[in-house]
Amino acid sequence: MSRPDLNLLVTLDALLAEGSVAKAARRLKLSPSAMSRALARLREATGDPLLVRAGRGLVPTPRAVELGAQVGRLVKEAEAVLRPVERLDLARLSRSFTLRNSDGFVENFGPALLARASREAPGVQLRFVPKPDKESGPMREGAVDLETGVIGNTTGPEVRSRALFRDRFVGVARPGHPLSEGRITAARFAAGRHILISRRGLDRGPVDDALELAGLTRTIATVVGGFAEALALARGSDLIATVPERYTGTLREGLFTFTLPVKLASLTISLLWHPRLDADPAHRWLRGLVREVCGEPRNPTT
Repeated sequence: MSRPDLNLLVTLDALLAEGSVAKAARRLKLSPSAMSRALARLREATGDPLLVRAGRGLVPTPRAVELGAQVGRLVKEAEAVLRPVERLDLARLSRSFTLRNSDGFVENFGPALLARASREAPGVQLRFVPKPDKESGPMREGAVDLETGVIGNTTGPEVRSRALFRDRFVGVARPGHPLSEGRITAARFAAGRHILISRRGLDRGPVDDALELAGLTRTIATVVGGFAEALALARGSDLIATVPERYTGTLREGLFTFTLPVKLASLTISLLWHPRLDADPAHRWLRGLVREVCGEPRNPTT
């Protein structure tokens, strides 16, 4: 069975509203002959003449009268579906969003994000899930709505992104650690026992490369998969951690933080999402919310 031409619904709506082939043709910007052909197709599809001549005009058959209200409603609903959303009613929005982030994000930015979301859109639920890698599969499959992190080689080429803020690496140790007194040189820093953060279980990182350029090596006492673990170990031992400064602000409270005596490249934390959500009004609101809460702090003097 062939699929019906849904364009005929618009044609029938115009014919029933105008009661004239010529007027319906002008309304839809068609020629009278094209409208006559469309009426013939409608008659064939419905098995009813629909409009019959009465004097100089056309009058609807009982079947056409029966279809009139239904067709008009269907056409209006279709037009509404295809019309851009003019305004997002946040107060009535009911939706759940899944955000994937590395550890430290929720501790740092979660409370402010939840407070803003609750105030602006009380029906919205934010779900935070861990980010074990940079693969874009979860976004592509729809399991993740929004992600933060550093763009990597495994980030899908179709993924949309926008920079949130730039961050730098800092050294962290417990209060009263020997490094907390005196000038921290590269040699003193390298002489300590260190925590390496590597989600892939590597045995060296950018700090080791920087120390090597200075002719130094460090002792890696342990390898962990995230910032929270590294800072917890640093808090309870003499081990030294190297972490992003702004991303771990809350996690580092009460710890001794210092500028690294070796030069490491800064990193850009970005917001990432799949292009299918680019024009979605609710998702655009969420992206704006995350940018406002987590983005680069504004200079109060500008």
